[in-house]
Amino acid sequence: MWWKSFAMGVATTTAVLGCVLASAPAAAEPGSESAPMVSSRAPDGARIVGVTMVTPTRAKVTVASPAMGRPISVGVLLPRERAKPRPTLYLLDGIDGGVYTNYTESGWTYQTDIVAFMADKDANIVLPIGGTGSYYTDWISRDPVLGLNKWETFLTEELPPLIDSRFHGNGVNAIGGLSMGALGAMSLAVRNPDLYTGVAAFSGCLDQGTAELRQATAATVATRGGNPDNMWGPLNNSDWAAHDPATHVSVLKGKPLYVAVGNGLPDPALGLAGIASPVGGILEGVVLQCTHGFKAQADRAGVDVTYDFRAGLHSWGYWNQDLHRAWPTLARALHLSH
Repeated sequence: MWWKSFAMGVATTTAVLGCVLASAPAAAEPGSESAPMVSSRAPDGARIVGVTMVTPTRAKVTVASPAMGRPISVGVLLPRERAKPRPTLYLLDGIDGGVYTNYTESGWTYQTDIVAFMADKDANIVLPIGGTGSYYTDWISRDPVLGLNKWETFLTEELPPLIDSRFHGNGVNAIGGLSMGALGAMSLAVRNPDLYTGVAAFSGCLDQGTAELRQATAATVATRGGNPDNMWGPLNNSDWAAHDPATHVSVLKGKPLYVAVGNGLPDPALGLAGIASPVGGILEGVVLQCTHGFKAQADRAGVDVTYDFRAGLHSWGYWNQDLHRAWPTLARALHLSH
């Protein structure tokens, strides 16, 4: 099929995409306290079945998900001071980073300084561990390789009440992501605008309005062994338009939004952290095209977005920088002063 041959041509380029971790529950680390529990239950029957405190401010949580049909692990970063209820920021990974951690943690904690950076922020930070090649969406069919993917249901219906109950959330939620997770986050937001108060998207193809851009997205699924037709159907299927952030961006009007993308050239200021394989520039060039398309539709819809058209490639050094630069926007979304 077309996507198999197309995928072969881009397989090496997706090797530098950000980490996405598989769905097997994380094992307890040496010296951590394991606290299996059934303390929280969502209305649909999802429940927390285990919590391991890696540190006093970092937890690994296992959730029994009826939608996914298996246990799903998430990392949760907690603030040092936890005297009052607080908002929650969900951050999604890229295409396949679980390979680098044996699916034990999110790429965010493995590749960036997020643990230290968020330590003084008055928010829960939730980092799903899993979803390789899934785009964090509900697939229309079970995939022979990538399995059952009902990530939208898990992230929007099952997980939030559990996080709020177990970790004293106040019901205010924002979402963000990088690369695959950037498209996933923005798509979840336009489909669930009442759930999220703001979005941050780094190096994501936020415009899925053309066959060319849909092919690029489908090809990344194929490089991880999945059949993209099982996600949103053939490229002319209406589900592609239904999940396209650019098409539906008007529903986010008035919310704090942050979009960052590189120009495909390395930034010498980042030193080694700003270096990626040569295809990192090619990937970011495609994302830049997507971002211009998204911006054109957002502008037409009167949606105010904070953009960072920066130097950079498709790699973690830039996404770590993006997180720092996006924080003021995310803080507004989370109703925090800083």
